[in-house]
This record gives sequence, C-alpha cells and structure tokens, in this order.
Amino acid sequence: FGLKGAVMDERVPRLLEFAALTHKADAKPGELSGGMKRRLSLARALVNDPRLLLLDEPTTGLDPQARHLMWERLQLLLQQGKSILLTTHFMDEAERLCSRLLVLDHGKKIAEGRPRELIAQHLEPDVVEVFGLGAVALAEDAALRALAARVEISGETVFFYTQNAQPLLQALGAHPHLRTLHRPANLEDLFLKLTGRQIREDG
Repeated sequence: FGLKGAVMDERVPRLLEFAALTHKADAKPGELSGGMKRRLSLARALVNDPRLLLLDEPTTGLDPQARHLMWERLQLLLQQGKSILLTTHFMDEAERLCSRLLVLDHGKKIAEGRPRELIAQHLEPDVVEVFGLGAVALAEDAALRALAARVEISGETVFFYTQNAQPLLQALGAHPHLRTLHRPANLEDLFLKLTGRQIREDG
C-alpha cells in the first residue's frame, strides 16, 4: 500500500487490537484458528484505511462466538462511517448488518430494498412454526388454514403465516403434544418465499 514504517508501526498494533488478536501478534497465520484467520483477513483489509470494504461471506464456517465477534467488529466499522458490500447466505447476518440488500436467485435480481421494508412488503408479520409427531397433518386442517394467510411445509415443520397469530395459537392449544414457535417474519422467510423451499443441487 506504500505506507511508511512509522505509519505501519502505529497502525498494526491498533488493527490487531481491533481484531482481538493482540495476544497472537507473534504467531504465524498457520497457527491461527479459522475464526482468527477471518479476523486477521479483516485487519489486513483495513491496513490502508479504505472507505469501502468488499467482503465475501465473512462468517462462513465460523462458530457462533466467532460469528458474533465478527458482527460486532463490522458494526463498529459501519459506525465509523465505512461502507461495506458483502455477500452472505446467512439471512440473520444480512438482517443484522445491512441497511440495504439485494436478493439474487441464479444470478438474477429478485428483490432490492431495506430489510424491514422488504419483509413488510412480501410477508405477513407473524409466523407460527409447528413441529412434532403429527404436525404435518395440521397443514390440511381447514379450520387452522382459515386462520392463516399462507401455510407451508418443510420437512416435519409446518409454517403458518398470519396477520394475527393469537387466534391460531389458541386453536393450536387443542394439540398440546405439538411444539410451537411464534416469531416475527424475517429475511429467511422472505428468501424462501421468493426462491422456494426446494433444495438446489447446484448450490
């Protein structure tokens, strides 16, 4: 990057601290864990203090602790005014980090906008997941289907998408042997609605 020694002497320790790698300052890259290598790559990308960072799936293969640490560091960069363009298959990551996103399917744009606006535009606000022995049969229950705008099945889980989950949850009380999860709609729901739940053999 053409940086002088004095600049590097000041910047390298600061970047190692930013990447939580100060204790590994004398280690060789091959001695680092996968999460440490990802953080080292981020630190190296910041050596010349760029205004724009291009990151390709920065947390793939990381354990939950390492992912959250990486998210924390990326949030700090955003707060410092840097722009980040990243690709990811993790919808929770996109929802957490992105102020604007582009959804691609087979290389074609199928949606673009702010995460919460896209969710509100394409999805019902409430999702009730039902799973357990006999859950799939509920997808054909006319009374339950009438309480949802849309019903989908994935494996042994039934997804009820609804404007108001309370009547549905009350009706599901008649099936105490089943487990339910009530949550707001998210980007994963959006992606699956736009692209389908079928497994893509070509990745």
